[in-house]
Amino acid sequence: MKLTSINMKFIYSLPLLSAMLLALFMPLQGVAAEKVVATVNGYPILASQVKKELGKKADNAANRQKALDGIIDDILVQQAIQESGVRISSAQVDQVFQSIADSNGLTWGQLLDVLDYQGVNYHQYRNQIAHQLLMNEVRQQNIGKSIEVTREQVEALGNDLQKKAEKSGKVQKHTAPEYRVRHILLKTNPILTDAKAKAELSRIRAEILAKKTTFEAAAKANSKDYLSGDKGGDLGFAFPDSYVPEFAKVVRSSKPGVISQPFKTEYGWHILEVTESRKGDRTEDFYRQKAYEQIVNKQAQEEAKNWVSGLRKRATIKILD
Repeated sequence: MKLTSINMKFIYSLPLLSAMLLALFMPLQGVAAEKVVATVNGYPILASQVKKELGKKADNAANRQKALDGIIDDILVQQAIQESGVRISSAQVDQVFQSIADSNGLTWGQLLDVLDYQGVNYHQYRNQIAHQLLMNEVRQQNIGKSIEVTREQVEALGNDLQKKAEKSGKVQKHTAPEYRVRHILLKTNPILTDAKAKAELSRIRAEILAKKTTFEAAAKANSKDYLSGDKGGDLGFAFPDSYVPEFAKVVRSSKPGVISQPFKTEYGWHILEVTESRKGDRTEDFYRQKAYEQIVNKQAQEEAKNWVSGLRKRATIKILD
């Protein structure tokens, strides 16, 4: 068959670990007298390592600094890999290998022939693919750690985006269901256990359904949420995500006018009833979310340019004279 030039980006795009990197993690037997020129998260860098990294370059301050920086970055990357816990499976490598074959219009076997023709060892090739996948995962993980977004940043940019949209007449109006909810809360204690609180709310619910009492009266008499209890359990209109997840889930799944079964949240045991629903304005939330995404994306792009800089920010690096 005719062998054509294929996309071999996975073969030579990744630098293999050099002998210098291997030396970084070798036991320091017999070199105790060597000078330590820096430490990276407590790991020592020796003068001999810097000299080896210099190679044939002139031994001056600028080149020594570049060599030291290179060693520091290599150590940080290796430490990040170890700390990430990321593992690449054989199936993941197979998937990439198959995609390379597909993108070049080759079968698996034909790609193996091409590799052999170009003198590329199949197992080394797979190891390079695995290493690239590993580095991509670790890179993304560490970029995420470097991103910091404050509430103030989001609110400021969100308000700015909304005002600009309103000024241009292109504001995007967004609505979502919001619900008026009333509830009764019982808090557990050494005497009122989970089982007893659940049973008590079941009893109260049964009395309300039997019209022996009203929800309002039961809330005033029993609810430990005293603020809403004085209002007959009424929490007013709110979007579900303003509540804790367990409470929000019951709100979303409840039909108006139907009292829920007892359920537990971090605050205690509840029964609730959705009394009304309506479309609420979430335009402000929409622009805050848009602002958040813009801030995160901008930071991610900046960190992606040199993700090792993010490792340096979080590392303890000491340069010793």
